Amino acid sequence: MTTHPHADDGRDCQQVVRHLATVVFPWDTTRALELALFRSFASGRIGGLLHATGEFERRPQKRYDDTDLLVSEIIENGFDSRRGQRAIERMNELHARFRIANEDFLYVLSTFVFEPLRWNERFGWRRMSEKERLAWFRFWREVGERMQILGIPATLADFAAFSSDYEKRNFRPQAASRQVALATREMFASWFPAPLRPLVRRSIHALLDPPLLAALELQPAPRWLQRTVAAALRWRARLLRWLPRRQRPMLRTRIARAAYPRGYDIASLGSAEAPRGVCPVSRHHDGTASAPALAAAERGVDG
Repeated sequence: MTTHPHADDGRDCQQVVRHLATVVFPWDTTRALELALFRSFASGRIGGLLHATGEFERRPQKRYDDTDLLVSEIIENGFDSRRGQRAIERMNELHARFRIANEDFLYVLSTFVFEPLRWNERFGWRRMSEKERLAWFRFWREVGERMQILGIPATLADFAAFSSDYEKRNFRPQAASRQVALATREMFASWFPAPLRPLVRRSIHALLDPPLLAALELQPAPRWLQRTVAAALRWRARLLRWLPRRQRPMLRTRIARAAYPRGYDIASLGSAEAPRGVCPVSRHHDGTASAPALAAAERGVDG
């Protein structure tokens, strides 16, 4: 088993993350960040704001594409690159319009750290090394600092403790959160032929943990389906161990998208303006109101 040659150097976390997300675990990273969306929805404040914007219900695919592109620009090019900086600037512009607590930004940032790590532990064709896990954390910590998120924990353990405590305090059933989650689930199901969509919906539920399902008021998948989905993903991992290793990166910024048939401009990603009825506000000095910050809803992921 080999790891990325730069995995032991925190200064090179941008290279490590790009390698992990585009070469070693491209499919896994995307799926994990999609699950991170649902964790964001389960927070009453975040789910309520996302419902108020109406973006997920009215045009979920564009919302997904815009977020995916902004996050992918940062991962693929690095936060120090010009394109990465422009993507962060664009997310700052988009999120500065809303009143969002700093701890909500912190929580969404934590989902970018922990959902891919959890997925890797369960379904990765190999486990990330501890140095790679730390590089993943350092990368998103640096992104969060550039997005002016305050009080980012200095260690993985402290960040995990914050994330767990946040969920205990903020995961609660709310109609707005459920509606955003259902709209997103339907978007994922729409990627498949109609006869398969009921199974896709239930399979998504099979990947969500009980507290998350309860907060979103979603029915747990049958036990047999939970076991089948987990087994299928583990068998996929075993198969990948025997296949030739990917040599070239899989770049999500190169994927053809119906919303952008002629390509896209980073500055145009996301909503053109704040929706009516949602109060825009700049960041407060105490950090309790909104700031340009990483995805109050990023898929984990329009800006």
